[in-house]
Amino acid sequence: MKHRIVYFFALLSLMLITGVFWGTWFTLTRSFERFTPEEFLHIGKVIIANVAVPMSILMPLGIILMALSLWFYTAKKSPAFYAGILSFTLLIVTLLITLLVLVPIDNDIYAWTIARLPNDFEGIREKWKTFHALRTLTSVSSFAFYSLFIFAAYNGKH
Repeated sequence: MKHRIVYFFALLSLMLITGVFWGTWFTLTRSFERFTPEEFLHIGKVIIANVAVPMSILMPLGIILMALSLWFYTAKKSPAFYAGILSFTLLIVTLLITLLVLVPIDNDIYAWTIARLPNDFEGIREKWKTFHALRTLTSVSSFAFYSLFIFAAYNGKH
């Protein structure tokens, strides 16, 4: 029973992580080029400020809970376990995209002003958009594979 509590909270945290990335991509990122530079900076700065601290807690928590759920899972050679491993790997890729590509761009954007936009503003915005889409894909895929893992964990005696 205690393992199922870990499974549940791992799935919940992964759903929240994926929801932040999916929601941002679905409602905003796909439309970046439609915003004026002023709008882009304002919206970008507000979102960056809103998610920085919560996601710096939620992502590590989700990773730890997923790792624990994989550790507790007894059918280590099952297809469900491999789905869990793939999910975990995809979440690590999601984290790496965030830390290595998007956070540095976020930090730059946060320091920009309309008077001090870089010359390659559109190129940076396009890179940001592309990596937001990639991160959304890896996160949603992670959630899908982890859901398969959870279905097996709840239906079996793992």
